[in-house]
Amino acid sequence: MFQPNPSKISPPTKALTFQESSVSKSLNWSEHSEVAGEGMQNGGLLKAQSIVELAQKCNEDMEKSGMRIKHHEDNLKFLKTQMDNLDESILDMQVNLGKYHHSSTVEMVKNENTNHSQTEENTIDQIQQQEKSAASLYCQLKIRHGAMASQLPITKDVIGIVATLGKVEDDNLSRLFSEYLGLKTMTAMVCKTFEGVKALEAYDEKGNINKNIGLRGIGLSIGRHIDERFLAICLEDLRPYAGEFIADDPQRKLDLLKPRLPNGESPPGFLGFAVNMINVDSDNLSCVTASGHGLRETLFYSLFSRMQVYRTRKEMLLSLPCVSDGAISLDGGMIRTSGVFILGNRKEVEVRFPVSTGILDLPVGYLEAERKIKFMKWEKERIDEDIKREQALLNDANEKFTSKKQEYFKFSSAYSNQQQAQSAGHRTIPR
Repeated sequence: MFQPNPSKISPPTKALTFQESSVSKSLNWSEHSEVAGEGMQNGGLLKAQSIVELAQKCNEDMEKSGMRIKHHEDNLKFLKTQMDNLDESILDMQVNLGKYHHSSTVEMVKNENTNHSQTEENTIDQIQQQEKSAASLYCQLKIRHGAMASQLPITKDVIGIVATLGKVEDDNLSRLFSEYLGLKTMTAMVCKTFEGVKALEAYDEKGNINKNIGLRGIGLSIGRHIDERFLAICLEDLRPYAGEFIADDPQRKLDLLKPRLPNGESPPGFLGFAVNMINVDSDNLSCVTASGHGLRETLFYSLFSRMQVYRTRKEMLLSLPCVSDGAISLDGGMIRTSGVFILGNRKEVEVRFPVSTGILDLPVGYLEAERKIKFMKWEKERIDEDIKREQALLNDANEKFTSKKQEYFKFSSAYSNQQQAQSAGHRTIPR
């Protein structure tokens, strides 16, 4: 977020000056002494002194307000220049991306045998089959109202359902990851901020759920009841991954330290980390939160942490010394966390991650350009907030300046009237 930088936005070197008025010129203590010597009453002298002091104070306040006005005007000018520069940069990069779209280098390479793989439509259908769930109601709103659903006060902060925010390479990983997380987590609603979480559910004075407000209120209006508890994940409250990303990786995978056995060798059958096996849509790779983080280092890192994936259960068990945050194997082995094993037959979870149906053979730098555009748009939103704040501060400074100017003229008028009254009184006193 923009912070005023003294090196870029310095306050005006010369304070806003005001011409000396007849009041400031005429108000001097020698004149008061002379008036007093001619017999002015002590009360009148004190009143004149008070008016002088108040007028001088107003003049000082006006100068300070003038300096604040100039400062905020400079800030606004700088911010608007930054906004214009971002607009130009975004336009240039979008033109270049348009060239990629029209070139033969961008081709969709379809995976073979995808007819029976889990698709996004399958995942949405599975969510909707959970008829009394919040996730099902949300999906129904998205289907019925499209983009308008994202503008509703109750759901505008919702990014989506966990199961719809990532894809995997094959059906086996889809089943394994979904089973590991469980149905409640797979159907959790993901919000950007805590305000978005609060909008989903409201309570009465006794702490009971108010079913006429929030998501339940929408459900009642269309005949859909939410009877069960549901999870809502607040991205801004999650502790994001604090390390580095794999260099030049278009999916911004986390650069996690590979596990090592006590003898220093790599564990046999280690395939990678679950958090890096989730494919995230380019729109969600960065700048999802106010601090600029994407879904991989927030949502999926929170869900999977450093969970390891192995080829077989046997190899997974041989690697126990280097398993700290859980592990799974492609043949169904599962360790929840260090020392906690999940036994028994595999369970088919009702809602699963979709499988990627193809990959884009993109030119080098294409996805990076998309990421930069996303970041610049995010930066524009932050600057727009700063512009609104600076404009409000400028308006406040202008109001204070106007108020002090009116006070100044009021004291000036009061002093002039007093001087005229005293002059008239002196003419009527016989010498």
